[in-house]
Amino acid sequence: MKTKVRSASKGWEFFQGLGKTFMLPVALLAFMGLLLGIGSSFTSPTTIENLPFLDHQLIQVILRFISTIGGFAFTYLPLLFAMAIPLGLARYEKGVAAFSGLIGYIVMHLSINFYLVETDQLANPEVLRQAGQGMVLGIQSLEMGVLGGIVAGLIVYFLHQRFHNIKLPQAFAFFGGARFVPIITAITLSIIGLIIPLIWPFFTMIINGIGSMIQGAGVFGPFLFGAGERLLLPFGLHHILVAMIRFTEAGGTAVVNGETVSGALNIFYAELKSGSPITASATAFLSQGKMPTFMFGLPAVALAIYHTAKPENRKKIKGLLISGVIATFVTGITEPIEFLFLFLAPVLYGIHVVLTGLGFMVMALLGAKIGNTDGGILDFLVFGVLQGTYTKWYLVLIVGLIWFAVYYFVFRFAITKFNLKTPGREDNDTEPEIAGAHEDSGKAASNSQAVQLLSALGGPENIQSLDNCITRLRLVVDDMEKIDEPALKKHGALGVIKLDAHNLQVVIGAQVNHVRVEIGKLMESQGYKISG
Repeated sequence: MKTKVRSASKGWEFFQGLGKTFMLPVALLAFMGLLLGIGSSFTSPTTIENLPFLDHQLIQVILRFISTIGGFAFTYLPLLFAMAIPLGLARYEKGVAAFSGLIGYIVMHLSINFYLVETDQLANPEVLRQAGQGMVLGIQSLEMGVLGGIVAGLIVYFLHQRFHNIKLPQAFAFFGGARFVPIITAITLSIIGLIIPLIWPFFTMIINGIGSMIQGAGVFGPFLFGAGERLLLPFGLHHILVAMIRFTEAGGTAVVNGETVSGALNIFYAELKSGSPITASATAFLSQGKMPTFMFGLPAVALAIYHTAKPENRKKIKGLLISGVIATFVTGITEPIEFLFLFLAPVLYGIHVVLTGLGFMVMALLGAKIGNTDGGILDFLVFGVLQGTYTKWYLVLIVGLIWFAVYYFVFRFAITKFNLKTPGREDNDTEPEIAGAHEDSGKAASNSQAVQLLSALGGPENIQSLDNCITRLRLVVDDMEKIDEPALKKHGALGVIKLDAHNLQVVIGAQVNHVRVEIGKLMESQGYKISG
């Protein structure tokens, strides 16, 4: 029984970690997308006509340069995934893992190219797209897109996990340990590359089937995606669904400037980069669907929490709520607000899930064309307002005001009707210490919080693995019974998620990386080696 529990725990840990690794290339992509959006918006003929001062050679050269740099992440995204997955999942020798990801990805495509040449299946340059082939880092290979990077990255991770500390016979000891990982990677991925052309049609059939199901849902496709993402968020698995829609055939396929592009975000960036008209079918799964909820709905939730708090406590929670609103409104990081009510009232979170899905559906039905990833004010300005009225950016304001009213009145009614203990409504003897609400944010206070959190986690001896994503500590613990949930919340945790007997998530907020570093230092100072 214990073995089964451990196996299930390892499964949770793996899929959570996989979702987290997606955020490294996606974060870069979001920033590069902003550069691409700024460059494309200020070089368009319509913008130049309205702002004649932009029609200067030096200004246009600078803007084209910005646009070129912005397109970098889109062009090399599969390679970024191939490196980021082993880097993020590996607990030790992370640099070797990332280096091996690069080696594995290149060798895999070299091997695929060899197979295509030897079997006389290498397509002529004029018909690459029709043959499902393309150029990858100068190598003619199968057009695998991001999925190819993910496959290579996962294989490299498992090889790294198995061989990073291998001991070889004395004569070959130089090649042992971490040095063996890129070696076995090159050997294994060369063989995998010979097999992939035989099985790749089955992969594409599965992905295309998922895409057809979502696309076939018509107006409900964006709803299912938006609601599904929020449903998976408490478990930390939403990044996997998002990556599938953004970067694979599941998010649609289009021909842009003669090249086949798959994935909603990939299509959007390709159209933005080429100057082609933006298609509403791609943006239906992107930023525009988040904006009613992220820019208006969740700030309304924060206002409802503030207005229903005890008057004497409002000053205490103001900093927490303001930081949460800024996070969701500017960057699209929603957990600091969502976890204020997720555990108190799951039904309210269910309403939030439905409203988020409806936001995606309504914006798609209205024909908005605002892309990118975050759903905050930056995306609204860069990919909506600056691109011109054809994006229908003004609809965000109209729909957003409706969402603000719905969220505010629903949450205010539920909090008061059912006496939910949202921040500021707790009994005086159980009021939590709000992380970030204290004016003293010096090192002593940070260390003090880390000490208290580490104690509430059962001490360093109870922690097998410590890591974090954007807002949460992700831990593997030895004994879940040692976790003091009330103490965690007292000292700054917004929520505690026990996924199984060993996997634990502690929602901290935007400062989670700093908290994780402080806890890690405390553990190391006490002689405990941490992994993560």
